Amino acid sequence: MKVGRMISQRLRQHVLLGRIILVLLATRLGTFVLGLLGGGLPNLSPRYPFLLKCSEMSLEKRQQLVLSWRTSWFYLVRMIFFGMKRLISVVYFTQVDDNEDYNPIWEAIGYCGPDPYFISKKASESNKQSAYLTPKSLHNQPKEDLCGPLYKGIINVKCTQEILIESLKHSNFQVSINRKKKDCQMQVITIKCDVVVVGSGSGGGVAAGVLASLGYKVLVIDKGDYYARTNLSLLEGPTLDQMYEGAGLLSTKDLGVNILAGSTVGGGSTINWSASIRTPPHVIKEWADVHELEIFDSPLYKEALDVVCEKMEVQSDIDVSDEGFNNAVLRKGCLELGYPVVNIPQNAPKNHNCGWCCLGCKDGKKKSTCETWLKDVVNSGNGAILTGCEVAKVLYGRQKGRNRDTAKGVMFDITSSNDRQSSCVIVEAKATIIACGALNTPALLRRSGLNNKNIGKNLHLHPVVMAWGYFPDSEPLSSLLSDNQGDQVWPEKQKKSYEGGIMTTMSTVVADFNDSGYGTVIQTPSLHPGLFSAMMPWTSGLNIKHRMTKFSRTSHMFALARDMGSGVISTSPFDIKYKMHPIDEANLQKGIEKMLRILAAAGAEEIGTHHYSGSSINVKKASFHEFEKFVKKESSKAIQGLSMPIASAHQMGSCRMGINPRTSVVNQRGESWEVEGLYLADSSVFPTALGVNPMVTVQAISYCTTQSVLEFLRRRKTC
Repeated sequence: MKVGRMISQRLRQHVLLGRIILVLLATRLGTFVLGLLGGGLPNLSPRYPFLLKCSEMSLEKRQQLVLSWRTSWFYLVRMIFFGMKRLISVVYFTQVDDNEDYNPIWEAIGYCGPDPYFISKKASESNKQSAYLTPKSLHNQPKEDLCGPLYKGIINVKCTQEILIESLKHSNFQVSINRKKKDCQMQVITIKCDVVVVGSGSGGGVAAGVLASLGYKVLVIDKGDYYARTNLSLLEGPTLDQMYEGAGLLSTKDLGVNILAGSTVGGGSTINWSASIRTPPHVIKEWADVHELEIFDSPLYKEALDVVCEKMEVQSDIDVSDEGFNNAVLRKGCLELGYPVVNIPQNAPKNHNCGWCCLGCKDGKKKSTCETWLKDVVNSGNGAILTGCEVAKVLYGRQKGRNRDTAKGVMFDITSSNDRQSSCVIVEAKATIIACGALNTPALLRRSGLNNKNIGKNLHLHPVVMAWGYFPDSEPLSSLLSDNQGDQVWPEKQKKSYEGGIMTTMSTVVADFNDSGYGTVIQTPSLHPGLFSAMMPWTSGLNIKHRMTKFSRTSHMFALARDMGSGVISTSPFDIKYKMHPIDEANLQKGIEKMLRILAAAGAEEIGTHHYSGSSINVKKASFHEFEKFVKKESSKAIQGLSMPIASAHQMGSCRMGINPRTSVVNQRGESWEVEGLYLADSSVFPTALGVNPMVTVQAISYCTTQSVLEFLRRRKTC
């Protein structure tokens, strides 16, 4: 039931395909056809009726049928296999019991559930189930702790309209109501402000914080909800559903790239992995020289980088003595091989070794926009944050004496959860800032009627592929020494794959392809059981169970490509097309080779990739020749065509900045070529792919764009 609900509610772009498959599997002829498309005939029977429905087949035959889809000549059938495998894996390993706090599978795979450090503060150690308490048991808290640092400024539009209007007026916004007329189905609520900011992530948060602190009346709108620290469950399944775009199951239309993107107040900064890397010098040079964007070589951009890093308290002083398991493996392997390895700056203290920050930061030490810029909005008394509402379109029109349209604000519809009363809300603003991210910003502009042909094009995804290594708690000394005197414990025995700082170490060993500034960096991911199982190859039910029992001691690392390939997005984040460039695939293959070597050098017993074949090798038992043959074979396998999972946690460039409206969407001030007073302030304006984690760059660009907004507002005031 839950899988069916997820398909209908979250996999909107594949609902029809899913329904067709389920219908076919329920019939004998349909099952036969799917068997043919997979290259086999597993539903034949020697007895009448000779053809079996899927439900009538033995477990072995059903597995044979499903496995045949992995390599089907028909791409849609391959999509069926990988789509259903991903969905079912995530649901199975993230579902919880009726108390919404425990999954019995977790004990078998060595997973503790939510971070026990925080749960232990609220629960008794003597209660076995106490390690899995949820916010339901945390309600007797002061309002500031329960509702979080933004509680005074958060207004959820799902409340009654009376409360909504009263809250806006309490925040000193001008609100008027146009009651229903005979020819109008809804009443119209009009809100007036200086600036409306759509999106509250790294881009929107900066713009809103700066402007509100300077005395401008700012209204921030976000389609996601706000989850304060004590309202965080730190449970993978609920968090994916609540705080990620498409419940963490978003993908390109062909399922070729799995996409993780934040959809909550604070955007990606709320659920990212703390990596805070400044714009690389070679990227700044390319954007300034090749793309002729002087802003990136200006004192203002240098100032912006300093300001946002200071605001987020970015520091590079990583405590490597207590590094997380995955990062310890990456560092150790690189040092053994002589590969370059560097610390990744963090927007969190050096002792913030939290492996759950991908599910929100429970102690607020990670300086997301909720803990920085959005706090400025609320504390200034000049702004509010509307949550749970998706903007339908940007409003603009031609003013007398102007040669192009001018932005007037935004519009969205709301329906109160209590009284079910619908209203149209119009936000009138002197300046409009769109910061919905590279997936939602172009979709909103298209829905609003903007015609620039570059909107939605040039989408870069930083495609990622992974490799894994299994590190048992102990290993025979005979595998390392000439004598046989017992067991040797691996130095990181006490660590688990999901614990510790998520991303503190990086290698640039293959980061600069052909001196072009393009290549791959090697970093480490956060994989709790759901996403871990979704990425691992499935060759049989028994095999995946065996792999999952090794979950807590399986280290992962990934190669991230600064992609030359690009994609297109239309009027919905569920309509993404992406084509990888052959050079990107070659760079990722180089990354796979290096990762396998790093894992082996770090002491892994078994290593492998996520290729559908599920191949792996026992490093301790393999000869040098066998090891080299395996590495070369695995790193030469195709990556595209659903051969292995490709992921993306960074999306950028879909409304890129430029000096010519024929090739870009905004100018270097961040203002739309089509509409005056309409600014974009998120990763969608990147001229190219960045090559590293984009949070600092997004905030720096937004800071610069906000200075342009200030100039625009001052000009309007003097007119």
